[in-house]
Formats: sequence, structure tokens, C-alpha cells
Amino acid sequence: MSSNRKPLAAVSDGPLAAVSDGPLAAGSGGPLAAVALGGGHGLHATLSALRLLADRGLADPVTAVVTVADDGGSSGRLRRELGLLPPGDLRMALAALAGGHLDPGHLDPGHAAGAGWVRLVQHRFGGTGALAGHAVGNLLLAGLMEVLDDPVRALDEVGALLGTRGRVLPMACEALDIEAEVTGLGDDPRRAHRIRGQVAVASTPGRVRRVRLLPERPRACPEALDAVRSADVLLLGPGSWFTSVLPHLLLPQLREALVSSAARRIVVLNLAPEPGETAGFSPEQHLAVLAEHAPQLRVDAVLADVAAVPVPERLRRAADAVLAPGGRVHLAPVAAADPTTPRHDPAALADALAAVLCGSGDPVPQAAGVGPKMPAVDEGGP
Repeated sequence: MSSNRKPLAAVSDGPLAAVSDGPLAAGSGGPLAAVALGGGHGLHATLSALRLLADRGLADPVTAVVTVADDGGSSGRLRRELGLLPPGDLRMALAALAGGHLDPGHLDPGHAAGAGWVRLVQHRFGGTGALAGHAVGNLLLAGLMEVLDDPVRALDEVGALLGTRGRVLPMACEALDIEAEVTGLGDDPRRAHRIRGQVAVASTPGRVRRVRLLPERPRACPEALDAVRSADVLLLGPGSWFTSVLPHLLLPQLREALVSSAARRIVVLNLAPEPGETAGFSPEQHLAVLAEHAPQLRVDAVLADVAAVPVPERLRRAADAVLAPGGRVHLAPVAAADPTTPRHDPAALADALAAVLCGSGDPVPQAAGVGPKMPAVDEGGP
């Protein structure tokens, strides 16, 4: 990997308080430009963690690069009716970087009403009429995309309104479709079927083997490419593996930028397999399909929840297919205390990422008094 990386302050094996109370030490190179790629709830978790690291002086700027293949719910309706980018995942990323779901101390003091605006853009209409199921933020983004005729400008405008700590960008400036090769359907379980659409792929009862994007060679968003090329750290995952994480590696220009980047690359694994597209998947299988879809990609770290990895040594062996020389598997308690829905805890994930980036060895446990564990929240769907 490149030697041009920005160094971080050294961290001891003690509590993370040593690196969480302000800007990095002088001469450390300053905060890291961080880019998180994904979509939906997984990207929301990563951005929430990076939002906390930005408050600690560890990450700045923070940029989200978001999938644009959603075809379900409010996003799918607006996409079909207006011919626009599906706004749901973009809206969730904006809300995460605004930090309204975090402790009030993390809100931008220049945007005192930020939490209220976040609640508004996340609000979803009820009832049975034409607006039923639409999120206010989806309609706001759709309107701005039409008025400005520029999705990036529209996202920047809403980001300014919410006081986001960072920027949200689409991976492409045109809506994409996901097509999957699936086995286990019909009378012959070995026969491969092609299914199209993010919702169909995510909910298939069959076994997803490979995915691809349509159109086959879409153009990446130029601003997203610039962000990836200038990043100090790149994060992939967690999230729906075939429909939110892998699509970034299927866009030729974006894949090339990720592979050739001098940044540290970190893969954050899911807490559990998802019904449908990754049903029954082990942590090792997630890495295997990542390697199959992007064989040239090498990463510096794989971060997983310690309770989600039954056999750590098996994961370390599987990670050899994606790790760069010197790369490591890091295990840490990053799950939220929610017995019903597996979700990453933003504060715990922030601590684990800080430990990985600071090169302190195994991630350190969260120190008492260094930011409370955040409750799981309903970020809303697409």
C-alpha cells in the first residue's frame, strides 16, 4: 500500500479517551478524509460512527457514496413516476450525518433546529392516499432534483439545511438496476435464473450467486470519484451485501478508483445474515463473494463483531483472499443492545474504527464516560 498515507496519533492499549477528547496531536497529520460506501441501514450506522469520530477530531471531511438502485417503497414510486434517482438511501445518509438521532451534544451548534429538521425529513406520511408511505425528505429531494436538474446540488442544499457534518453523493447520477444470478428456484436447484431489481434480489428465496448492474457500464458520479481518490480511509459495509455493498465494486470507474486508491480500506462485516439475499451466510462467505466480485481489491482491515464470529481463526483464513500485506482481522463488540434487530451501535463502532485506524492492535473496549452507547433507532426505510 502507498506510503503517502496521513499518519494518526499513536494510541496506547488503554481507554479510548486518549484519542477522543479533541483534535489529533500536532504533527499527526490531522483528521482523516473518510469515505463510506453503501446504502440503507448499514451505511447509516457507518456514517453515524464517522459523525462521532468527526466530533473527536479524527475524521474530516466525511463523505457518503450511496447506491442508487432502490426500486421499492417510496423511493421506487418516485423513481418510476418522475424518472429520478431513488432518494431514500440518500435521505438516510443525510440524516445520519446530521446527527439528530445522536446525543444532542453532537449537533452542529450553528444549526440549533437540526434535530427538528432531521425528524421532519425522516417523517413518513400515513393514511391511504397518494402520499401514504412517502417520507418528507424523499419528496424534498425529488423536488430539488427536478428544480435544480442536478442531484449533487440537491443533496448539498438539503445537507446545508440539516447542518450535516459531511457530504452525501450518489454513486452514479442515473438510476441503476441490479440483476442477479440465482440458483435454488424451480424444480432444478442447480439451474441459474436471472432476477432483476433490488427488492426482488434482496427478497429472493433462492441462492444469490452473482450480481451485476444495468446498464452495464454506467458512469460514476464525478464528485464521488474525486472523494474516493482524495480519501485517507475508505469503508465498505455493513449493509445488504449484494444490493448495497457490492454494487460499488461493479461500477467500473468507481471500482478502479477504489482499487488504485492510496487510502486505507476497511470492510465492516454484518452482524448477521439477512433473510433473502444472504440467508445462511457465514462471515467467511461474505468475504468470499466480495473477492469473487472484485478480485483485484485488497483491504487493510476487516472489522467484525466479536459475537458474530463463531470461529475467529476461520475468518482470519478467509480474509487472506482480500487482505493486503500487513492487513488484519479486528474483532470488537460493536452490536447495539437490541435483542430483536441486529444493528451496529454507533459509539461502539466509532471506538472500534478509531482503534483500527490508530494502529493500536485489537480494538479497545469503550471507556467509561467516553460517549454513551446509542440506542438502536428506526432510521426509516427507503
